[in-house]
Amino acid sequence: MTRHTHHARDQHGHHPFPHACRWLLAVSTMALPAHRILAQTAPPAASVVPSLVTSGAVSAMPSTGITPEQQISLNLDVERLGPTPEAIRRPPNTPIPPSGVPTYPSAGLATMSVAPVSSPGDNRAFHKIELDAILTHHEGPSALLPEWIDAQHDSDLEDPYYVPTAGSGHLVPQLNPLRRKLLDHGVSFAFTYKGEAMGVINGGVERGMSYVHELTAQVNFDLEKMAGITGWSVHTLVMERAGHAVSHDRVGEYYVNLQEVYGLSGNVVAHLVDFYAEKKLLDNHLDITFGRMALTHVFATSPLLCSFMVTCSAPVALKLDPGFSVYPKATWGSRIRMRPTRDTAIQIGAYSVSALTDNPSGWAWGSEKATGLMLPVEFTWQPFLTRNRLPGHYVLGYAHDTTRYPDQIGIGLSPALHTAAGRQRSAPMDMFWFEGDQMVYRRGGRNQMAGGYLMAGYIHNTPHVTSISDEAYGGLSFAGVIPSRVTDRLGIMYSWYHVSHRKEEGQILQYEAGYSLGTAVRAPQTDSHIIEAYYAIDAMPGMLVQPEFEYMIRPGETRHIPNAALVGLKVIANL
Repeated sequence: MTRHTHHARDQHGHHPFPHACRWLLAVSTMALPAHRILAQTAPPAASVVPSLVTSGAVSAMPSTGITPEQQISLNLDVERLGPTPEAIRRPPNTPIPPSGVPTYPSAGLATMSVAPVSSPGDNRAFHKIELDAILTHHEGPSALLPEWIDAQHDSDLEDPYYVPTAGSGHLVPQLNPLRRKLLDHGVSFAFTYKGEAMGVINGGVERGMSYVHELTAQVNFDLEKMAGITGWSVHTLVMERAGHAVSHDRVGEYYVNLQEVYGLSGNVVAHLVDFYAEKKLLDNHLDITFGRMALTHVFATSPLLCSFMVTCSAPVALKLDPGFSVYPKATWGSRIRMRPTRDTAIQIGAYSVSALTDNPSGWAWGSEKATGLMLPVEFTWQPFLTRNRLPGHYVLGYAHDTTRYPDQIGIGLSPALHTAAGRQRSAPMDMFWFEGDQMVYRRGGRNQMAGGYLMAGYIHNTPHVTSISDEAYGGLSFAGVIPSRVTDRLGIMYSWYHVSHRKEEGQILQYEAGYSLGTAVRAPQTDSHIIEAYYAIDAMPGMLVQPEFEYMIRPGETRHIPNAALVGLKVIANL
């Protein structure tokens, strides 16, 4: 099923190319290799390229009954041409079913939202996983792109293109019959182990190895299958964390956590993270969730960011803010998501704010002391470029935390220095973020992780009331770097962190007056830098093995601790 829109052509059926563009296209066609020219002049029985957008197939190089200009135009219409078979060929022994959509929940995605398990509530809906566009079936910003690069100018793409991960299978396939039986009755589950060992091999405070692990159990309930309640589902997640992270004692870093698994678990056997309901409304045009959840499940996150230790489940500058409840810290809240056009999405939310250290077990809801309300909004432009449907995600986000936080210049300041510090005032906190990524090649299937990405981002917080006011990052995440290892990934990222000038001013006053800055701070803090690299090995169904390297410049955001080099290993295993 496809959704069609009117596309401008002139009265003779030609694309409205300027004369200069027509001449350029004609010259570029003459420059094609011989086998490409033969393909264009071949009879109608020439090879066909299957289209994943329209039913059937379209001719790769139509050549009869139309003018040369029309032929060039059609050849440059990447939507009709369809993806190359090599790009969408599924890896051997892949856990992805032929439909292209794996069974949820998938391993390793505990830190972010996964696709709904319930049906959209409308059998006529084009999508089952993604939402249908609510305002118009036309495009938004992508409509400005030419047809030779825009892969969804006339119709939406099928669900497999929106799947955020390829899945990793299961270590115990003998449980698959039970999984299918439970799934038929509306219950899906995942049990995942994530272990991280990181050691300082040079610099920092001391050399040595640290180990942490996380056990997560996710259970999702499709209420339509269970009780005939259309479009409803319930999501639950409990976890356990143990170990000692490397950042504080061995590196001397207290803002940036150099491992994904750290703190906030309450040292309990079963820490409650998620307990929320989800409903698809308005014939699959609107999705709403409400209950207890981590804000970083859905805002300012992505599978790409979460493939790196430092930026999972969101950039550090956001995770440090109490209002941005970071996994596994959950809070009461609600989120509404919609797609105004085929290539855009908007989500807004409202979440209760409490200190990150409140309710460490996740179960003592009455012990949380609400201090305000977090109000995030996020806009995403998601184009699909070239015939291979290369997705991009360009995210603009803003959040306002109504909690009034103390002026950073006065935190830890000796009373004798208050006059020198000048007027201090509390204030709410505002957060801005831009996150962009673009797939530059596709390899290994149609899902959104089947290929290589370039990525970058910038975050800014109100400097008056936050520790880290600015963060910038850039990097790459490439799949199939080794041709025979299509599902392996190589990731490299550089991150920069800037301490709030108000915090720095307060530390300078304290330091110059001869007062201690505390055991964790050796001098007034300015900024730090981190380079992270990994190679994720799809070792076997249900297991990912990921060697890691990290290099931190200016640990502790000062020059008083030597730059630290770390190596380690992350293992994710899905029962």
